[in-house]
Amino acid sequence: MSPQELESTAQALVAPGKGILAADESTATIGKRLASINVESSEDTRRSYRQLLFTTGGAGEFISGVILYDETIRQSTSDGQKFVDVMVANGMIPGIKVDTGAKPLSGAPDEKVTEGLDGLRDRLNEYRELGARFAKWRAVITIGDSIPSSHCILANAQALARYASLCQEAGIVPIVEPEVLMDGNHTIERCFSVTETTLHTVFRTLFEHDVLLEGILLKPNMVISGTKCPRQAGVEEVASETLRCLRRVVPAAVPGVVFLSGGQSDEDATAHLNAMNTMCEAPPWQLSFSYGRALQAPPLKTWSGKVENIAAAQSAFYKRAKLNGAARDGRYNSSMEAEKPAAWRRSRPTNWIRRRTTRLPSSTAGCI
Repeated sequence: MSPQELESTAQALVAPGKGILAADESTATIGKRLASINVESSEDTRRSYRQLLFTTGGAGEFISGVILYDETIRQSTSDGQKFVDVMVANGMIPGIKVDTGAKPLSGAPDEKVTEGLDGLRDRLNEYRELGARFAKWRAVITIGDSIPSSHCILANAQALARYASLCQEAGIVPIVEPEVLMDGNHTIERCFSVTETTLHTVFRTLFEHDVLLEGILLKPNMVISGTKCPRQAGVEEVASETLRCLRRVVPAAVPGVVFLSGGQSDEDATAHLNAMNTMCEAPPWQLSFSYGRALQAPPLKTWSGKVENIAAAQSAFYKRAKLNGAARDGRYNSSMEAEKPAAWRRSRPTNWIRRRTTRLPSSTAGCI
């Protein structure tokens, strides 16, 4: 994939009114979510739940791409259609999580570094053959009394840069995700300081590794109070401080910032994104979303593992996607939460993708 094609895919992922669905939970994590609705985790139940999301009619109006897990990118619908084909037909670009998780960092108690570089070049080539056009790697930064250390931040930045370079070599757009965790009693001011230092280190390291900034997306945390902080910053303050931090360290060459929702509630994640797009008239980058739980919690609870609840669960997913699509250009307001999802939003027939006439250019292969 040429630099122009990498840029085209990155721009398509942050197209106006759209954002990314993070459906890349590991087997252990999705198991916990299924357990919360009293559903046993098996390959079949995991497939059934993700099929519910990917076949929601009209989801492609607001979801530009989907981050998948290794198991999921290899799966098919109940009638044998590959998930990646279903997503492309529904207007969504397939992506893949490629890190293998955060592990204890040697010489740095209570800190972690994300692993997964071993064999990554070969895995990326395989994922591209399977249909992936972008990838994600998550680094974890914890705030504590004497952490994060510069050692931790640099180790994670170097891993992110090496991953990004390998992705672009394979013709895959890398999502760079340095997440400063919400866990703790730290203030929003402390979150700002750590986030600024982390992002500054990450972009310096990306530059040193000759990563094409026009062909990446940044997936950061929002600048927010720790979950146990006595003073919780309001929506406007979170939006203002997040924008101020980004302006100081994120190059304008980056096409888009796709925020993670972290530990925020569904509504808070949407409100914060909306506020940023409301107060920033001409940002140098698109301000979008790459949400997991903030998009999935309502449909998961509505579904509860029951076939008869699929249509209602898809309506709940469609509504959440639509509200975040509105937040992309500052059109969201809390009164929209009370609106009922359109009753006609339900799964299309499983053979609908064969009737669709749209074809993707071979050079982009999944970039809409």
